[in-house]
Amino acid sequence: MSSNLDVIIVGAGPYGIGAGTALRHVKGLSFRVFGEPMDFWKSHMPAGMLLRSPWAASHIGSDKNLTMDAFRDTTRQNIPVPIPVEKFVEYGLWVQQQGVADIDRRQVTRVDKTPAGFRVTLADGQQFSSRKVVIAAGIGSFARRLPQFAKLPAALTSHACDGSDVQRFTGKTVAVIGAGQSALEAAALMHEAGADVEVIARRPSIHWLTWKARFQKLGMISKVLYSPYDIGPAGVSRIVAVPDLVKYFPRPVQEKFRTRALRPAGARWLRERLSKVPLTTRRSVVSADEKHGRIELRLDDGSTRTVDHVYQGTGYKVDVTRYPFLASDIRDKIVQANGFPIVKAGFESSVEGLHFLGAPTAWNFGPLMFFVCGTDFAARTLVRHIGPGSEHRAAA
Repeated sequence: MSSNLDVIIVGAGPYGIGAGTALRHVKGLSFRVFGEPMDFWKSHMPAGMLLRSPWAASHIGSDKNLTMDAFRDTTRQNIPVPIPVEKFVEYGLWVQQQGVADIDRRQVTRVDKTPAGFRVTLADGQQFSSRKVVIAAGIGSFARRLPQFAKLPAALTSHACDGSDVQRFTGKTVAVIGAGQSALEAAALMHEAGADVEVIARRPSIHWLTWKARFQKLGMISKVLYSPYDIGPAGVSRIVAVPDLVKYFPRPVQEKFRTRALRPAGARWLRERLSKVPLTTRRSVVSADEKHGRIELRLDDGSTRTVDHVYQGTGYKVDVTRYPFLASDIRDKIVQANGFPIVKAGFESSVEGLHFLGAPTAWNFGPLMFFVCGTDFAARTLVRHIGPGSEHRAAA
């Protein structure tokens, strides 16, 4: 065992970086963040992607000296809006350098419970012990892959989180499955790279995020109906922007908030880019078979498509048991609801000392936790409940 720590953070994306940056201000607290900084955004998002989130929803953590504005002013860059993913990654790495420069880039392969807390094992075999573990490992493990494509060779089908190079589709015929931002933007990028693309979605129509632009013409009314984070429709947007408020609503109402805020939709600036891409709605793929190195798709209306690749922009389904590093005895003891861990104050799960950040906490704190803008609330809340004296606050 290398050393004893108070806290270990597993994951170095926006939530891990935001948490680490906040914890550095807690006196007497020893902690370490493990993971490759911004890896999911850097290596698993399509090159050329633009963030759907507005500027106000793209700050990482709670440190007001480390906002996107501070990054722009410090580096003297002209950052366009929508924000290119490459610029967001650059910003995230800047926050990491300012806030947790001593981050440990090694991968955590196993987290075990011990009588004193936890034992964390790294890929090289080194081990650390800690009083608490904070899981900020993102959504990569939760990719929703459709069973229709499970038997296809990996070279013929991929998920939106599998890679960043859309140029590999140049000159190919691609079926993009899904009606959300990741599917629609990937389709636009592939089309612009010279691919023959068709979007296939089971929804009755593509939902475009145009209402806020119309409401903005109403001035103050728009600010009353929409939070700066711009998550969810009018009214709902204001409620879900306050995670501590969401948890007091009855569960059926919370589910409506989550459904409305997270339903598949595309940014309005994608419509023109997709004007020459077929958008086939009310259709599902019922089978997919490889034939001579290509894929024959059969849809639920009996029609067929022959394509070179199937791209699954099918989103993510939270299931914390899919985190590969959690020991089985820990997974078995986590009280869950539909894959989400039930968390209390400070995002602590039913396993004492095991905390979650980000999307896994959305069951209790609402859809804001799926987005980068949730890192502010997460960082502030974690510091309040995990620092020295937190045991007394929890008891109170």
